[in-house]
Amino acid sequence: MQQTTLASKDTVLQAAGTALSRGLNVRHIRFMALGSAIGTGLFYGSASAIQKAGPAVLLAYIIGGAAVFMVMRALGEMAVRHPVSGSFGQYASKYLGPFAGFVTGWTYVFEMAIVAIADVTAFSIYMGFWFPQVDRWIWVLAIILFLGAMNLLSVKVFGELEFWFSLIKVVAIIAMIVGGAAIVVFGFQTGDGGGVAPGLGNLVNHGGLFPNGFEGLLAAFAVVMFAFGGIETIGITAGEAADPKKVIPQAVNTVPVRVLLFYVLTLGVLMSIFPWNEIGSSGSPFVQIFDGLGIPAAPHILNAVVITAALSAINSDIFGAGRILFGLAQQGHAPKSFGKISRHGVPWMTVVMMGGILLVGVVLNAVIPEDVFVLIASIATFATVWVWVMILASHVAMKREIKRKGLPASEFGSPLWPAASILTMAFMALVIVILGVFEDTRVALYVGGTWLILLFVAYKLWVRGGGLRRAELVDETASIPLVKVP
Repeated sequence: MQQTTLASKDTVLQAAGTALSRGLNVRHIRFMALGSAIGTGLFYGSASAIQKAGPAVLLAYIIGGAAVFMVMRALGEMAVRHPVSGSFGQYASKYLGPFAGFVTGWTYVFEMAIVAIADVTAFSIYMGFWFPQVDRWIWVLAIILFLGAMNLLSVKVFGELEFWFSLIKVVAIIAMIVGGAAIVVFGFQTGDGGGVAPGLGNLVNHGGLFPNGFEGLLAAFAVVMFAFGGIETIGITAGEAADPKKVIPQAVNTVPVRVLLFYVLTLGVLMSIFPWNEIGSSGSPFVQIFDGLGIPAAPHILNAVVITAALSAINSDIFGAGRILFGLAQQGHAPKSFGKISRHGVPWMTVVMMGGILLVGVVLNAVIPEDVFVLIASIATFATVWVWVMILASHVAMKREIKRKGLPASEFGSPLWPAASILTMAFMALVIVILGVFEDTRVALYVGGTWLILLFVAYKLWVRGGGLRRAELVDETASIPLVKVP
């Protein structure tokens, strides 16, 4: 009876143009959770991380993955308690104040815009593997128009696209791990047979586990955290999930498995096949290594997979930014037009805006195609880590309010509270410092600092009325049921 009532309420609100359609089911969100860990950061950015840290990059992914898991558990606890569109932007507004919500929401939109430009850039690079004579900006423009059109359809279409994109990526990664492990175990010779024989010894035989020292490990964190960027999109789906109390915990709890499987195990296999200093010397390390296996069709098959990963990432970028913008419009922190809903239950103005922002990627790829990825990846890392810090801070404030007001305990509580949250915030602060220490990522602090100043000015100049009040969110935590003693 309750499900019928909720469904009827969603229908009425959607018809009135004030709420998003709850069209994402368990299958959609489960595979979005799997796919969110497999994107440009793995297929393209991992080569840069390997070159910075060598085999020690595996430790960087384990440490970074543990921190991200704590961020996701904090977000998951808030999302189950308040399953709303706008997600962590609204949580920051409620628990830290309206300005915090404004900064968090707009910084996430900035993050998704920057990440999406990196993703469309990677997509154009992958297409160049097949069509080297075609200018990159042509591919960027084509994919923006296609995915923009797809996102204007119902959220169910988005969910189906992500399901199939993620399925392809997951199957390909598992096949790669199994095939690579077989090569290592049975000692097959790669490529023309003239290279170093595959084996676990490659992890330590070329300068040791830390060939570039502890400094190399620290430098890799900038790229590693970029790879995990966008994983918080799972929290955003709570506003459009059919059963958020069930699917959000399931999705969040798979984060450690995804980190170990898709990053640690995958890159461990790659560096066992080829020495770490030979990985990524030409395009994606995955394409390079399978090209060395001597299988004629392998590079083309794998290139199709990494193209799928890029498409999935861009698709999620448009979705995530659009939903946060919708939440900002509801709070009075963005133009009211961003709160308009199409007859399919989609915030169409936000999709159009993201398409316009991505056109910047067309210009960048036409003007500075060789330097674009490293530049925007470092900037995206700053925005990503800032959003994660705000998620953690909002969670800390929420836990204090629960204790102060004697509210019911969360149904999906964050583990090792409060020690884990404090350590995670300290780690995020370290990543910000690392961005400033190394010259090739220092520009991220300049751009990030300028962005925060602009947001402060914009808030003071344009936010009025309801935008100056904290978000009011319904607490959907179930009361503890009374157990009858027989």
